[in-house]
Amino acid sequence: MSRILLFNILRFIILVFIQVFLLKNMVFYNLNVPFLYILFILLLPFETPNILLFTLSFLMGFSIDLFSDTLGLHAAACTVLALMRVFFISITVQKDNYDSDPEPTLGIMGFRWFFFYTLILTITHHFFLFNLEVFKFAEILNTFSRVLISSTFTVTLILITEALFYRKKQRK
Repeated sequence: MSRILLFNILRFIILVFIQVFLLKNMVFYNLNVPFLYILFILLLPFETPNILLFTLSFLMGFSIDLFSDTLGLHAAACTVLALMRVFFISITVQKDNYDSDPEPTLGIMGFRWFFFYTLILTITHHFFLFNLEVFKFAEILNTFSRVLISSTFTVTLILITEALFYRKKQRK
């Protein structure tokens, strides 16, 4: 239990550091903004209570907001991401798998499930984030293009990161 807690605290700190000091400056033509920090929310264990999941998601978004001067945009988008994560996992994962598969990682859940999980939740996060940022109907085409391009880049970064730390599921 304490190992999982320490690992997630370390993951939180590393992803905030990477987002704030490295990826914040990788904006291409104001269309492509990679948000690797959402990987923290995506990889939280299945058994995480919902209140803790929402609190951690809010804290992750708030941490990014503090360094980005975005006044709660990331916190709101991360909270919506947590809500969608609960719905997605409740629909696609059977309850009897929770004991043997503690985290929704690429190695445990398989490429197909993890890809769709990452893609749907990333698009949801980016859609809410960019719509809250612009909040104008006149900018809807620009917002959709930003969502698609940024989501593609973010999903690619997440898949590369997961491939670097890929561990095949142990057969018992």
